[in-house]
Amino acid sequence: MADTVTMPKLGFDMAEGTLVRWVKAEGDTVNKGDILAEIETDKATVEVESSFSGVVFRHMVDEGSIVPVGASIAVITAPGETPEPIAQEPIENKPASVSQASPTAVATEATVPLAAVAAEGQRIKVSPLARRIAAEENITLEGLVGSGPGGRIVKKDVDLAAAEVKALRNAPVAIKDKPDAAPAVILPVESWSSGTSDRKDEHVPLTRLRTAIARRMVESKQAPHFYVTHEYDMAPLMKLRKEINEFLPEDQRLSVNDFIVKAVALTLRQFPNLNASFAETEIVRHGSVNVGVAVALESGLMTVVSRDADLKPMRVISGEIKNMAARARASKVKPEDIEGSTFSISNLGMFDVENFAAIINSPEAGILAVSSVRQVPVVTDGTVGVGTRMKATLSADHRVTDGAEAALFMQKLSLYLEKPASLLI
Repeated sequence: MADTVTMPKLGFDMAEGTLVRWVKAEGDTVNKGDILAEIETDKATVEVESSFSGVVFRHMVDEGSIVPVGASIAVITAPGETPEPIAQEPIENKPASVSQASPTAVATEATVPLAAVAAEGQRIKVSPLARRIAAEENITLEGLVGSGPGGRIVKKDVDLAAAEVKALRNAPVAIKDKPDAAPAVILPVESWSSGTSDRKDEHVPLTRLRTAIARRMVESKQAPHFYVTHEYDMAPLMKLRKEINEFLPEDQRLSVNDFIVKAVALTLRQFPNLNASFAETEIVRHGSVNVGVAVALESGLMTVVSRDADLKPMRVISGEIKNMAARARASKVKPEDIEGSTFSISNLGMFDVENFAAIINSPEAGILAVSSVRQVPVVTDGTVGVGTRMKATLSADHRVTDGAEAALFMQKLSLYLEKPASLLI
C-alpha cells in the first residue's frame, strides 16, 4: 500500500514551506528516519525525515515549490508496487530566490558582470546556505550560474558575486565611470569641507528569518510583560566548572550556560506557572521541561530546544545544545531542534553585558535574560571586597504569573547556581 508524505507543520504559526532540495530521488530506497528532503520555513532550513520505509515512487512537487502545510509532497511504495494515481492540489512553483531586487539593483552606480540570467520559467537550483548568503548580501540568484552538481548554485558562487559587488561599490567614482581615468586624488584633512555626507542609504530586503522574527516579536510583545532582576554569586560555580573542565576534552567542556540551563530546568519543576503557556481560555501547564536556548545566527536569532532538561545530566545537555547550534548555523536543523520549548533563556554573557531584559517567546510564560559573569565590588559584613557576580532578569507574562511568584523563582534559582554541586546529583 502506498504511503503519502505531506508537508509537515513545523511550528504553530507555519502555513507553508519551500521544498528546497530532495535528498532522496525517485526510485531511491528509503528507511523510516532517513532524511527525505530539505524544507525552508520562516525560521530555518529543516531536514525532514521519512515516516515510512520503501521506495520513493514519485515526487509530487519540484524543488523550489512553495507548498501549503498538509499538501502531498511524495509517494513511498513497496518495491515494485505501482499505486493508483494520487490527486494533488496545484502547487505554486517559484524560483528559489529570496531577493526581490532586479539583477541591476544589487550594486549602486554599477552593473555587475555576472553570468547569463536563467531562462524565463526555469527553476533555479541553489543550496540553502547559498540562498541565505545571497539574501544577506542582496544578490539576486537569477543572475548566477552555479558551479555545483547539475549547475547548482553553491556558497562559493554567491561569495564570488558578493566580492565583485563590493569591489565595484568601493571603487572610486572616477574609475567606475571611466575605466581609463586616473585614480582620485586624496586631499589633506584640512582641505575637507564640513558639508553633508554623500553616503547613500542602504535598503536591505528582509530575509524570511528576519521577517518571522519581526512578526513573532510584535505578537509576543502583546503579552503584558513584567521584569524581575536578581544578582547571583557565581564564584562557586566558576570554580566547579574549572575543575570539571580539567577532566574533559576541549570540545566537551561545559559552558556557564550549560549550568544555567540545568539550574533553570530544575527550578521550573517547582514553578508550574512559569513552565506554562497562555491559551486565551486556559493556562497550559506543561508536563515536560523543555528549555529553549537562543542562538545568534548571521541572519537573525533562532531558539534550539533542550528537551526534558530537568532529567538529563549536564554533559548530555551541553552536547545536545552544541550539536543543535551547529546545525542551526549550517541551516541543517531538524524539526525537533526548534519546536516545543516551554521556557526560554537568552544569554548575552559573552558580550560583556551588565544587564538586559528579553522579550517572551510567545506563547511561553517567561524568558530569562542572562548577563555576563563579572568581578565587582561587594560589601560583606561592612568590608568591601571583590566578588564574582552575574545579573539575570526574568521577563514574565502577567496573565499567567505574578510578581511575588516570579521573585521567588529567581530566589530559588540561586540555590542551584550558588551551590552548583547540586546540579551534578
